[in-house]
Amino acid sequence: MAKKKANKPGGNTIALNKKARFEYHIEETFEAGLALAGWEVKSLRAGKAQLTDTYILIKDGEAWLLGSHITPLNTASTHVLADPTRTRKLLLHRKEIAKIFSRTQDKGHTCVPLKLYWKKNLVKCELALVEGKKLHDKRATEKQRDWNRQKARIMRENN
Repeated sequence: MAKKKANKPGGNTIALNKKARFEYHIEETFEAGLALAGWEVKSLRAGKAQLTDTYILIKDGEAWLLGSHITPLNTASTHVLADPTRTRKLLLHRKEIAKIFSRTQDKGHTCVPLKLYWKKNLVKCELALVEGKKLHDKRATEKQRDWNRQKARIMRENN
């Protein structure tokens, strides 16, 4: 029996938070599970998720994903009242939650989601402990990205 491949280009990634890599210095990453409703899983299979302006809140020893937007499908959420921006629980080990909580208490540090992806049949969220970039760091990142693009263009033209 042959294994079934992901039918979307890009493999198992559902949603990326591209803004996070530009806005923050990533210090450490974690993998967390997500507690989801049935209609949310169906929407994620259709790729209807957004992670912009999303962040992680640690409250009462539990981690929560705030601000994520999962658009409900018309066919999947007919019998329930679907809230696309509801707060979703992140499934992490107690030690990981304690580490994230202690690091986010430092000034300038926070925890943001980087991406949502499939791991076998489960939805996982990649979290990162981050420190905010200064304006000059953002400019340097943009300059480096432009140079890499220009370098690739020159190499393509010469070959």
